[in-house]
Amino acid sequence: MDRRRFCRTAVAASVAAAIPLLPGCDRKAPDATRADTSIRGISLDGAEIELEKAAIKELGESMTGPVLLSNHPEYDSARKIWNGMHDRRPALIARCMNSEDVSNAITFAREREMLTAVRGGGHSWPGKSVADDGIMIDLSLMNTVAADPETSRAHARGGALLNALDAAALEHGLVTTAGVVSHTGVGGFTLGGGMGRLNRKYGLAVDNLRSAEIVTADGQIRRVSDEQDADLFWAIRGGGGNFGVVTEFEFQLHPFERNVLSGSIIWPVTQARDVLEFYGEWYQGLSDELYVGPAMATGSDGAGVILMEVVYNGDPAVGEKDLEPLRKIGTPIDDSVKMQDYMVMQTQEDAAFGHGVRSYIKNGMVSEITQGLVDMMIESYTNDSRLAMFTHTLGGAAKRVGETDTAFPHRNAETMIGVGGGWMDPADDESAIALSREWYYKLEPFMGGYYDNIDFDGNKAAGNYGPAYDRLRTIKGQYDPGNLFRLNSNIEPI
Repeated sequence: MDRRRFCRTAVAASVAAAIPLLPGCDRKAPDATRADTSIRGISLDGAEIELEKAAIKELGESMTGPVLLSNHPEYDSARKIWNGMHDRRPALIARCMNSEDVSNAITFAREREMLTAVRGGGHSWPGKSVADDGIMIDLSLMNTVAADPETSRAHARGGALLNALDAAALEHGLVTTAGVVSHTGVGGFTLGGGMGRLNRKYGLAVDNLRSAEIVTADGQIRRVSDEQDADLFWAIRGGGGNFGVVTEFEFQLHPFERNVLSGSIIWPVTQARDVLEFYGEWYQGLSDELYVGPAMATGSDGAGVILMEVVYNGDPAVGEKDLEPLRKIGTPIDDSVKMQDYMVMQTQEDAAFGHGVRSYIKNGMVSEITQGLVDMMIESYTNDSRLAMFTHTLGGAAKRVGETDTAFPHRNAETMIGVGGGWMDPADDESAIALSREWYYKLEPFMGGYYDNIDFDGNKAAGNYGPAYDRLRTIKGQYDPGNLFRLNSNIEPI
């Protein structure tokens, strides 16, 4: 399509209202179409490369969305991601509007063997969605979700956030498993497995994924499912962003009453032993409808607490009865469990993990809550208002999926334990990270493997995927033999 004619269409007018600076539309923005010099980039192996002026212009002209250079007025806002610890400056930011844009950006990067970061929701804890001197493939403008009550399916574009997925489904009395911070991206969340407050009832996000559109390293746009490119579909359900850029997810939705019995029960940390020893036996008999898991934290007043987060996805009368034994333990200082909108729970962590917070975390998977683990949870507790230990409960439907039915490697885990926190002052980075690690390493002997969605320190994937790893490496070799998509918990191709 002629680009000047495109700029005069109604579609382009509506897009331009949201994105004032489109390439090729007679504006004076310093985007890629007006590149007047070559710029410095970095290769996959870390070597400096030159990005020629003509190539940059060609990329800009091939795109529907803008390609931002460092002197563009939107560059600094576009390069920012959620975790304020990461202040990186990519050579180019390709702000994609559709799968063809993604394909063009991937092709540009592959042909130059250029370091490539993919930004969906921008919620990568270790900052892997942006790289100094690399190309950022930015999906944030591809952020819509549509739910169809007739088919009980939701279609989420690659840059959509979990809040949009929840909202679109709940409008029709439906839901699927989503995560616990609503401004997390659907893409990274799902590709790593997708644990959420409903996973005991409905399984992980990957268990509800029915198909996806993905652009692979060769630039091809593929539709994958159990019937089409089944190996690739298997791999993206837990294998992370190793295999391409997913531009659309199709999820199964389930009937759901959005007013659910939910909230938290809080005790002083001095009662942690009573609470955790009870939980260590009680959790084994919980129904799929009940999601409940412990956390230990310190308030701004310096008072330590242990709490249980609760969501009961079923008959509230039955839920109240199921919770009776827990409520009899110790002397709670607060009990907010009541009938309330599901989105109260889904958004309650949003402020604590708001954009710009400086945050670090380590995590591990736990197959059994033993007395030894309980003892160490209590012994390792660190009284610091910046830090917390939390869990994410698995089991139920998530555990009944076969170990290698998807690439998610932790079907036998009962819970995940995470240790970390958030702060705003850069001067706190060193001490807070050191304390987080110290706390975590005391718990690590009780863990096996990690949840790569919130892996900060770049753990190696080889020991995490168990019997699935060789198959993942083979599929990686088929679809990304040059390991273009390496800014992740990386699976090396064979």
